[in-house]
Amino acid sequence: MSSLDLGVIGNCSFGALIDAAARVVWCCLPRFDADPVFCSLLNNHDGDSGVFVVELQGMTRSEQFYKQNTAILVTRMFDDEGNGIEITDFAPRFNMRGRRFRPMTLIRRLRTIVGTPRIVIRVRPRFDYGATAPSLTHGSNHIRYVGDKLTLRLTTNAPITYVLNETPFCLEEPTSFVLGPDETLATGVEETAREFQERTTEYWRLWVRGLALPLEWQEAVIRAAITLKLCEFEETGAIVAAMTTSVPEAPGTERNWDYRYCWLRDAFFVVRALNGLAAVETMESYLRYLHNIIATSRDNGSDGHMQPVYGIGLERRLEERIVPSLTGYRGMGPVRVGNQAHEHVQHDVYGNAILAGAQAFFDDRLLRQPDDADFDRFESVGERAFQMHDKPDAGMWELRSRSRIHTSSSLMCWAACDRLAKIAAHRGLEDRARLWQERSESVRGAILKNAWNEDFGAFAESFGGDALDAGLLLMAEVGFLEPADPRFQSTLERIESNLRRGNHLFRYTAPDDFGVPRSAFNICTFWYIDALARTGRVDEAREIFESMLACRNRLGLLSEDIDPETGEHWGNYPQTYSLVGVINCAIRLSRPWQSKL
Repeated sequence: MSSLDLGVIGNCSFGALIDAAARVVWCCLPRFDADPVFCSLLNNHDGDSGVFVVELQGMTRSEQFYKQNTAILVTRMFDDEGNGIEITDFAPRFNMRGRRFRPMTLIRRLRTIVGTPRIVIRVRPRFDYGATAPSLTHGSNHIRYVGDKLTLRLTTNAPITYVLNETPFCLEEPTSFVLGPDETLATGVEETAREFQERTTEYWRLWVRGLALPLEWQEAVIRAAITLKLCEFEETGAIVAAMTTSVPEAPGTERNWDYRYCWLRDAFFVVRALNGLAAVETMESYLRYLHNIIATSRDNGSDGHMQPVYGIGLERRLEERIVPSLTGYRGMGPVRVGNQAHEHVQHDVYGNAILAGAQAFFDDRLLRQPDDADFDRFESVGERAFQMHDKPDAGMWELRSRSRIHTSSSLMCWAACDRLAKIAAHRGLEDRARLWQERSESVRGAILKNAWNEDFGAFAESFGGDALDAGLLLMAEVGFLEPADPRFQSTLERIESNLRRGNHLFRYTAPDDFGVPRSAFNICTFWYIDALARTGRVDEAREIFESMLACRNRLGLLSEDIDPETGEHWGNYPQTYSLVGVINCAIRLSRPWQSKL
């Protein structure tokens, strides 16, 4: 039975997921949203295809870890006779010839730890979402896997005949596999693999050294930060919500979605979390992507409308379809490609866009400082936010068959106006600052009047509504209300009594398009922890935060959802939202460095 206890490697062009037995079970090439050439994670009826396996004959146990402060994964396996091997997996990423080198290449390095282990190599990529097997050609040191749209070349110093025939053989010397474009390596395979590993190690360790870490929980923060970085598609600056599609939010629910795209909401939270660690390069890169999104929203008479989600190459249409060739995670289909959310109206997107870029107007470290044209772009987004703040939408939880004036959407429209007022004041634009301040006060007044439910003494999830959702916790996080405000305190108490299950928080509990939610949404739990800390309940916040850290898999990663009863991970993986929560709560709760120095 598959699980989400998976290692993640990548290089900001693509990613791969590797299980405890060193099997590559998911990898889309040439980029995050492409055809999964290794797809066994979603191929329950045939788990032996769409996979890259290094099998140790007679294996009895394995251990897996990351090389310290890197995205390089090590798996050690031992057999029933005490023989052992080590597999090192990574995707090259380093600086070369004045640019960032991040090829479509997966490297696997094998060495013997003890004894004379016997191994079998199975390389079985698939194309067209598992529907098509490649044709094979080979030379003396390589195998080509040929498809209609992509050809992969595996170069190795292992005997090609053994790899082709999947013949067991003794691992007697270091052996490497370089899987990537159909190109000849410039140097020998072992030399290439060794050099690329050394340079990739150096890159990640220098990147981590530049992080402004909290004193406590550093290992958890570092792993979360590296994984967030791996979810950036650096070519355009987009940030994917997760690397997978169709891992269900709970078993048998059909809440199976494709998360391999850039939600402006999720991207804002990623950018802010990394900014909190001083990793502002991701913000600079994302702003390039965002500027193109804003320009797109002005095209074709679209009147400034912005979608909640776009493709990582700025694709606007992400038409959702079901893929019959894959049965789904543990056989729980359907497998979906594309996401209907690109058609949704979600008004919080305007605030998320401005919040993602607001720091750039105040941060003197950036290589490219924002100018008047950038502020003009942001003002156009703010205009749309002000227009839409009291209009119905699908809301941040992307309800497919119900439209309301959602409080969380109006809240983010307020944040757009509020931040524009602050940016204008900082730039000395007094008239614009006054205008945006007036608009932020107008939106604030609408929320205070229409979202407050006097009957249960808390804010509701929609104007005039009588239900709760976890998005209301963002009122303190974005500065709409002070944490000490009695209205926020009472809303927090109502959310606790209605949405908390053990130490986990549901986003809402009312039925939606697919019934009653059955799993807790991890980012909501982290929002709850943050709210507890802001309201002075720090000991409670630390206790729940520690319990969430204990819920991470053995490699320190999280998916989107957790079953509160079993602790099992569900939903797409690795989930950027969840890892953002780890970073933000660690920064919020950690003792200061001065307490140790």
